[in-house]
Amino acid sequence: MNKKKSIYLDNAATTPVDSAVFKKMQPYFFEQYGNPSSVYSLGERANYAVENAREQVADFLNCSSNEIYFTGSASESDNWIIYGLLSNRKKKIHIITSIIEHKAILEPCRNLKEKGLAEITYLPINESGLIEINSLEKAIKKNTALVSIMYANSEIGTVQPIEEIGALIKKINSKRKEKIIFHTDAVQAVNYLNCDVQKLSIDSLSLSGHKIYGPKGIGALYLRNGISINPLIRGGGQERKMRSGTENTPGIIGLGEAIKKVEQSKSKNQSIKKLRNKLITGILKDIPNSQLNGSLEKRLPNNAHISFDGAEGESIVMELSQRNIFVSTGSACASNSLSPSSVLIALGLSREQSHCSIRFTLGRQTTSSDIDFVLKVLPGIISRLRKISGR
Repeated sequence: MNKKKSIYLDNAATTPVDSAVFKKMQPYFFEQYGNPSSVYSLGERANYAVENAREQVADFLNCSSNEIYFTGSASESDNWIIYGLLSNRKKKIHIITSIIEHKAILEPCRNLKEKGLAEITYLPINESGLIEINSLEKAIKKNTALVSIMYANSEIGTVQPIEEIGALIKKINSKRKEKIIFHTDAVQAVNYLNCDVQKLSIDSLSLSGHKIYGPKGIGALYLRNGISINPLIRGGGQERKMRSGTENTPGIIGLGEAIKKVEQSKSKNQSIKKLRNKLITGILKDIPNSQLNGSLEKRLPNNAHISFDGAEGESIVMELSQRNIFVSTGSACASNSLSPSSVLIALGLSREQSHCSIRFTLGRQTTSSDIDFVLKVLPGIISRLRKISGR
């Protein structure tokens, strides 16, 4: 019996490892398995490969390779910039972030606030899912040490004005003795947006391998030279004594190769956006009482986040799954939570509407026939679920 084709539309949660990336990684599991810290040739070859991957990440971000630190995930990178900065400051610091950040930023901020170690300002968003530059400027205080704003939201895909924020902070810093560090979680942005840290005036940036067709369990933190933070993980002193632990050599190689291929694949972004628009237009046309959440213009080209009044999100996911179509509700990193999406609540949706929302995120492998099939089966699914709920 032929296996039915899967239609994977949850690329914001994770992406399949690119075959060329996997091929590049393979030798470092077997033939080139040396510890990069070892002084003999097997270790030296592994170290050379790690440093080559560091150069690949640096080239992509337009920075120096000594400003790149490999981590176990973007969540670790996000935690590191917050806790590492705090542990290096003698006075209570002020952090500005947005209400719709990833939990890897929100949870450390909540933890520090509860312990009275930092003052936190959470910027609101407008009806399009964007922060207002003037609200950020008004929030800055004398003890503001960090501004952390996610480049592109992992749930609704809205793209924040990172270049404008960078320019604002750079201007403010020119008149300050104690500089504000500008950090962005660029996990969702790397595949689609300009991540030149010089152009954007970014001081620190987090990214992840498994969102860009690389392996899971590997991330990176860009930290501009001259910025001082303390290590989050202490031990053997790897990563120039900043992040201890034996390097995940295959993962690092995979991240380097994956980020190199991002530039080669950007020509496909327009076709992905075209398919995304086809999906949005088809859903809004054929399914009454459905709405797109967040700005259409200032949005990642692969993201369509839609609410279906009267149809419970988890039920939609399960119905689509039975047809080998894979999507998600809310934020993928917390999709097992029954709590309403904080992002959608911040956007102005009710708790009920947030539970009736689906995130479709396309990828390099998505085809026009995939979208046709989704548009064929989805109206019937929504209609049936609404009848069950009495809507």
